[in-house]
Amino acid sequence: MAAVAAELQYDRFMVDQLIRPIANLYRVTPLAAGEAPAGPPVAYVRQRRLAIKEDIRFYADESETQELFRIAARSVFDIGGSRYDVFAGDERIGYLWHKLKESLVRTTWHVGGANEEEVAIARERSLVGAVLRRVIDFVPDIGGWIPIPYNFEFLVDGRVVGGMDRKFQLRDRYVLDLSGDADRTIDRRVAIALAIALDALQNR
Repeated sequence: MAAVAAELQYDRFMVDQLIRPIANLYRVTPLAAGEAPAGPPVAYVRQRRLAIKEDIRFYADESETQELFRIAARSVFDIGGSRYDVFAGDERIGYLWHKLKESLVRTTWHVGGANEEEVAIARERSLVGAVLRRVIDFVPDIGGWIPIPYNFEFLVDGRVVGGMDRKFQLRDRYVLDLSGDADRTIDRRVAIALAIALDALQNR
């Protein structure tokens, strides 16, 4: 297994969505204390809209010349939910599984390691907030403009080790925090992939 760059091994990251007309673009920056950057962005992410089969690339540079890892859908359609593998080159480093039945009331993703073993679960932190968000989504025209927290908690063996919190701004902005994962059970590259999936792939 190839060594992971030090800049991809932080515990906290800011994920910003960049507004573009033909693709969803994201920028991932490591964080020091609070929301202060610990350095320059470590990943730039592109998701083409209306893709039949998702293939989301993560690059080390904004010009997209050096690929770091990618999310690849296992199939175009999965009855039980959507499953995605995370690859670094030809090596699979983990998987993401958005289980449909579990997510009907409270959005839930299962996170796996390189050998198909499940290592963590990501779910909406507030059950009440999850229900309210679904109700408001049905309000014609204005439902999407009512701010409902869209925050997740990450659990390892039933213990909360981190989460992702949305910042209410014009563009989507999230803080990914895995400070509680001292054993580094979750590969930070897979965690970054999950953060993008929670925004870009939520309705798949």
